Amino acid sequence: MNKKSIIKGKVVDVVARRIYNGELFLENGRIKQIREIEEECDRYILPGLVDSHVHIESSMLVPSSFARAAVASGTVATVSDPHEIANVLGLEGVRYMIKNGKRSLFKFYFGAPSCVPATSFETSGAVIDSDAIKHLMGNPDIYYLAEMMNFPGVIYGDTEVLKKIKYAHDVGKPIDGHAPGLDGDSLEKYAKSGITTDHECTTVEEAVQKIEKGIKIQIREGSAAKDFENLFPLLMTHPRDVMFCTDDCHPDDLLKGHINKVMARAVAKGANVFDVIAAASKNPVEHYGLDVGMLQVEDCADFVEVNNLSDFSVLRTYINGELVYSDGEVLLEKITENPINNFNCSPISVDDIKLIDEGRKIQTIVVNDGDLLTGKEIVKPTVCNGEIVCDVDRDLLKIVVVNRYRKAKPQVGFVKNFQLKRGAIAGSIAHDSHNIIAIGTTDKDIVDAINRVIENEGGIVALDGFEVEDLKLNVAGLMSTGEAAEIAGKYHKVHSMSKEMGSQLTAPFMTMAFMALLVIPELKIGDKGLFDVSKFEFTSLNVDNE
Repeated sequence: MNKKSIIKGKVVDVVARRIYNGELFLENGRIKQIREIEEECDRYILPGLVDSHVHIESSMLVPSSFARAAVASGTVATVSDPHEIANVLGLEGVRYMIKNGKRSLFKFYFGAPSCVPATSFETSGAVIDSDAIKHLMGNPDIYYLAEMMNFPGVIYGDTEVLKKIKYAHDVGKPIDGHAPGLDGDSLEKYAKSGITTDHECTTVEEAVQKIEKGIKIQIREGSAAKDFENLFPLLMTHPRDVMFCTDDCHPDDLLKGHINKVMARAVAKGANVFDVIAAASKNPVEHYGLDVGMLQVEDCADFVEVNNLSDFSVLRTYINGELVYSDGEVLLEKITENPINNFNCSPISVDDIKLIDEGRKIQTIVVNDGDLLTGKEIVKPTVCNGEIVCDVDRDLLKIVVVNRYRKAKPQVGFVKNFQLKRGAIAGSIAHDSHNIIAIGTTDKDIVDAINRVIENEGGIVALDGFEVEDLKLNVAGLMSTGEAAEIAGKYHKVHSMSKEMGSQLTAPFMTMAFMALLVIPELKIGDKGLFDVSKFEFTSLNVDNE
């Protein structure tokens, strides 16, 4: 069937860097002709927006549901690392994401997860080795090697890591990076391996060093990690070397806006509008070789109509010439999907997380709101009846990680700056192996919250005595098969309860999830123990009094 249509508007040509009143002639999903007209148009037509690095799983939605939420903000494509579900279910999880994504018109460009598990110092539900990566690299539905978190493995020549990189090079697919704070000779080695992006920069100085080594910078503005304010100057100095991404975006934030929100902030701060639009479209499309249109003749008809070039409020979104969002109504089809999971653990008891005082000081994880980097403090613990206990007055709370794949002893540490005054929070989202993680004010509340997650076989929980709010996540303990508004509503209740219990963090659950990520400094905790990321080795909770 030959489908034709004509769309009028102020065409924003990000390639030629000009704006003009024009008509787009669409035929069978492509732009067949663009004609400049004298008629004054009242809306702007932009290329469809691209999130250059996102884990769909963090939205708590399967890809097809994520798509229905994202098109309302003008996003038509994502460069997506299915790393989270891969850590739970391996290749089966990757295939699940690809299959579900294909059921939507939305353009999902999935990568091959390079670090499953992220390190050998934790227990994941699956392993994707170099042989599996070689297999994935031959799959036309895999577009790149996803973020190489194991930067020490790159720098020191780990055989498995180098094989994975080689297999990507063999088929000419890009390699994404993940190298927080890396500089000097280590950065030189990392870049020379052929890694081409990084989304972990937190300062302009760090970003410029990486750009000088040929690495593109993804300016991240997610639910927990918010780097836009620090990295915004790059849009002025290195506009061709930057892209926008969210990395991890919770469902409530996704419904408030996506890449278009970051664009509005950039323009408001004085960035050139063409540079801003390029960072949200042209730059990622060119870098990854995506089949996403740029408003050029013979391009795919992927574009967005917005009210103006300041707040980028989306009026309509088109993918391959199909209207998928119009004036508040999502036109993408709802998809019914079956869940898959990997959950194999039993309830724990208060005795499992008791800590006997050794008469020594303890190392404490120090959280920084809006930053995935943590600090550490050595403090004198609070002791009661010979046990080290939580101390709300000192904001010294227990953090517990429980292996969800097999029976194992829970690991217990302490964390500061969560500021809970009562109760506990817990979840099966704990980057990157996604064991169960919890933070709380009393052992009983911590254990009860963890056991609720186990009972639900995944999800997040806020618990204060007998009062509980939870969100069940029936896909790998990470996502739900429900719709965005429903999941966002339930998430909001759990999130709000964590705030009522005292947390002042912007995103308590996402921040907690990153306390188990053993590849971002400085002090973290996994299912095998407390981990010093700077030294890349396990460390003890108790330290000598010095």
